[in-house]
Amino acid sequence: MRNVTLNNGVEMPILGFGVYQIPPEQTEQAVLDALAAGYRLLDTAAAYGNEEAVGRAVAASGIPREELFVTTKVWLEDAGEERTKRAFAASLGRLGLDHLDLYLIHQPFNDVYGSWRAMEQLHREGAVRAIGVANFYPDRLVDLASFNEITPAVNQIETHPFFQRAAYQELMREHGVQIQSWGGFAEGRGGLFTHPLLSGIAERHGKSVAQVVLRWLVQRDVVAIPKSVHAERMAENIDVFDFELTDEQMAAVATLDTGSSLFFDHRDAEVVSRFAALRRETD
Repeated sequence: MRNVTLNNGVEMPILGFGVYQIPPEQTEQAVLDALAAGYRLLDTAAAYGNEEAVGRAVAASGIPREELFVTTKVWLEDAGEERTKRAFAASLGRLGLDHLDLYLIHQPFNDVYGSWRAMEQLHREGAVRAIGVANFYPDRLVDLASFNEITPAVNQIETHPFFQRAAYQELMREHGVQIQSWGGFAEGRGGLFTHPLLSGIAERHGKSVAQVVLRWLVQRDVVAIPKSVHAERMAENIDVFDFELTDEQMAAVATLDTGSSLFFDHRDAEVVSRFAALRRETD
């Protein structure tokens, strides 16, 4: 497995296993299968409702803690300094761990500055090795990085062949922030798994479209966290280090970029209002 080095020197696997939308009752086995396949980066969140199952799998795996990289995230209702501290402790308890490798602000709304102050303190205390954000657009990310002690180590954002974020990745690089992809397969939207260009590249390498997409992300130095509940697909998804896309193939994939989200734009006022309503429902 190849690692990336975060802005504080922490090593993070470039390919991991995400558990978004995996039901809690399936999560423990899915994570055990992923660990057996060789994944060592696990990505969950309080909002996913499956932290406890991830923790059970970690405990049952017998893999030394220092070999694992565990990420979770603070949700909207726990924004703010004191709430974030409590949320962190609750997540740690559900995971059954004594520290986290990466803790993220899940959405760029509510009291993110208060949350960040709490996370900086948790980092100083050694409770978490690195802190970062998710779904932050450039203005919000640069604002947070410019007016706080610690620059986010990671920004986890929608990144896939139809929304590539290349210019934003370069901006993040300038600020020392590692880009991480969610939705790397675009959840199959846009006909990704049958797209003729991607299918043609896959055929030439004797690989699947999913493997081509993950290899494309890896070659761009984008951390990816593909999800599956099928052990054979987990094994396939991690098997992307024995081939390389040519410069011409990388350039061809670049032509697929639409420059727009296939899901939602966090700068859209209506999107912000929907998230605010969701927060109120959970308060």
